[in-house]
Amino acid sequence: MKEKISELIYEALSSITKDTGITKEDVMEYIEIPPQKEMGDMAFPCFRLAKALRMAPPAIAEKLCDLIPAKDFLKNVGTSGGYLNFFINKEALASGILSRLQEKKEYGTSDVGKGQTICIDYSSPNVAKNFHVGHLRTTTIGNALYHIFKKQGYDVVRINYLGDWGTQFGKLIVAYKKWGSEELVKEKGIEELMSLYVRFHEEAETDPSLEDEARSWFAKMEQNDQEALSIWQWFLDISLKEFMRIYDILGVSFDSYNGESFYNDKMAPAIEELKEKGLLKEDNGAQIVDLSDYDMPPCLVLKKDGSTLYATRDIAAAIYRKKTYDFTKCIYVTGLEQKLHFSQWFKVIELMGYDWYKGLVHVPYGMVSLPGGKMSSRKGQVIFAEDILKEAIDKTADIIEEKNPTLPHKEEVAKAVGVGAVVFSNLYTQRIKDVVFDWDKLLSFDGETGPYVQYTHARCCSIISKSGDAPATPIPSALSDDPALDLMKELDRYEEVIKDAADKYEPSIVARYSMAVAQAFNKFYHEDQILTEETDVKGSRLFLTKVTEEILRDSLAVLGLEAPEQM
Repeated sequence: MKEKISELIYEALSSITKDTGITKEDVMEYIEIPPQKEMGDMAFPCFRLAKALRMAPPAIAEKLCDLIPAKDFLKNVGTSGGYLNFFINKEALASGILSRLQEKKEYGTSDVGKGQTICIDYSSPNVAKNFHVGHLRTTTIGNALYHIFKKQGYDVVRINYLGDWGTQFGKLIVAYKKWGSEELVKEKGIEELMSLYVRFHEEAETDPSLEDEARSWFAKMEQNDQEALSIWQWFLDISLKEFMRIYDILGVSFDSYNGESFYNDKMAPAIEELKEKGLLKEDNGAQIVDLSDYDMPPCLVLKKDGSTLYATRDIAAAIYRKKTYDFTKCIYVTGLEQKLHFSQWFKVIELMGYDWYKGLVHVPYGMVSLPGGKMSSRKGQVIFAEDILKEAIDKTADIIEEKNPTLPHKEEVAKAVGVGAVVFSNLYTQRIKDVVFDWDKLLSFDGETGPYVQYTHARCCSIISKSGDAPATPIPSALSDDPALDLMKELDRYEEVIKDAADKYEPSIVARYSMAVAQAFNKFYHEDQILTEETDVKGSRLFLTKVTEEILRDSLAVLGLEAPEQM
């Protein structure tokens, strides 16, 4: 339909003038879906033609309207301001969409990324600290982006760049040796390590010499001191066990767990390269890359004592990943507050002469805070991810026990729906927006939530299981009413939604789409009888139900949610 309408518009334009500078492809790209039905099924904005035609957009719309011939697939052509509005014959519209839905074997897929690799760096929690609610955002966003790019045909490498190196380990070692015990660490694991970390900062407020001790222990780590490294490795093993448990609950996995420590022997060559290319300068004993020409503070590469920093490791890691994976893009999913950090070292990669710097992408997200203010690991003001997930699962189990106690596989469903509620709430909001953590809102099962979409999917499954035999070929005339057409329009744009989400690195586009499909189906379900109609109508509406089930299941999977068949 879009192609047919774009041809009509282009022919009408050509009869006015040959010099608009607009191609057939441009016309097709400009066509929009109006926000309200009264404005038609498709609309063409005439504002871009005003300069070339030297006419006001409303006058252009009227002129084009007069030049477009009657067609059997068009019910009417009209104008509204500077828009040319097309009202499509409903049966023709149903036929056009149905042909596309029937020919597609895997909804939402494309081969845009075939033969290309994308690396996504996400989650990346700090070792020896609890996995908290803030980590859920990077983990769920990164996991959704992985699925989005996979659907476009890319090879995607999932990288968990663990924060397993740095001065904080010196602090932990000092705290452990002064106030910790092996028995308590073995008993409580990461919880005890977190307590020691908090205590270090409390004690350091009145005894600044502790900071010097911490730096000294980290220096020992970098000098391969066996005692320091053995304690560090112990803390690392405890942390990985904790993280794996949470990833298992979320259904998330990675292709690489190479953390910061992996790049210890890869930084020296990168630093040497910076020196050879004349990029390193001394500044008060430290080594920097001057970025003043680019309106940025200097990128600090080596401290006065010769120790490395985040930027040093990020530069070395990027060079390693390019050599290892030959990525088209390397995406970093981190908080918005790190924007300057990424801008700085991206610029350093560019100054080193690597043209692949263009494929380095920072995907920032807003801060997660508590109602009382910002979270802080140092002060112990955090909400742990595992607590959130378990609370959500328990609440879901209570609801199931109250409303559907005979439901098969109750525990599995409670987990799928509870975890789904948490994940969906993280992804439904645009990633750049700040989020204030709210238990009541997060665990609400009403309104625009993951459980609502999951329940709609289960409703589709129930209808299909009760349907018996029905003809496989749908009839356009049986699906030309408004509820069916509205649902079909939503289903038809899934591939476009995936492309838009990939282009903008924005999983919320998929989350909101799944909600729109669920809402459109529920309206269709309530207004159009499915199983009680005559054979042709029943088969046609059942076909639409099956497509809805597949697309809801797939879009939920893209977001990292399971789709139970019963709820």
